[in-house]
Amino acid sequence: MFTGIIKAIGKIQSVSAEGTNKTFWIESDISSELRIDESLCHNGVCLTVEDIQDNKYQVTAIKETIDKTTLSNWKQNDIINLERSMQMNGRIDGHFVQGHVDGTGKCMSKKNANGSFEFTFSFDEKNAALIIEKGSICVNGVSLTAFNVSKNTFTVAIIPYTFHHTNFQNLKEGDTVNLEFDILGKYVQRIIAIEKSNY
Repeated sequence: MFTGIIKAIGKIQSVSAEGTNKTFWIESDISSELRIDESLCHNGVCLTVEDIQDNKYQVTAIKETIDKTTLSNWKQNDIINLERSMQMNGRIDGHFVQGHVDGTGKCMSKKNANGSFEFTFSFDEKNAALIIEKGSICVNGVSLTAFNVSKNTFTVAIIPYTFHHTNFQNLKEGDTVNLEFDILGKYVQRIIAIEKSNY
């Protein structure tokens, strides 16, 4: 479980494929703090640390994860957002994030809003019921508040600190991002669906 508050960024050093899996070696300032078997959130995707060597660590993604996220596009030298798993002995600054990406979205616009930055994203209309005005949304692992929500788009505002300490600074129009919708909305949608179907 995560909170969507990014504490570090990583740089992909290498990508290799074995069967339908992809293995990534990632360089980061936090590599020496990690442990093997630890869950780590990468652009919103929860992956398990498999090996650690100096300032690098290894993770592997299976086909299911690759098919539903932006991992298929990751390449050497890409910068990704990193978050270690939540500890239950402190404040929860963002919102509950599972690291289970629901799908991808596309950056439709990026605007300098005179002190902050506004990004508008499109998403699959089938998830329209899972996002609300002023509700929580996780974009590339970052906990954000959605506004100007429509049936297939939403906008988020990024403060300068977040912009400069995540890969949002590298994001441009047309880029694809990982989206995780609020878990509370998913449970409500499931309950309603069961009630309607008399399951």
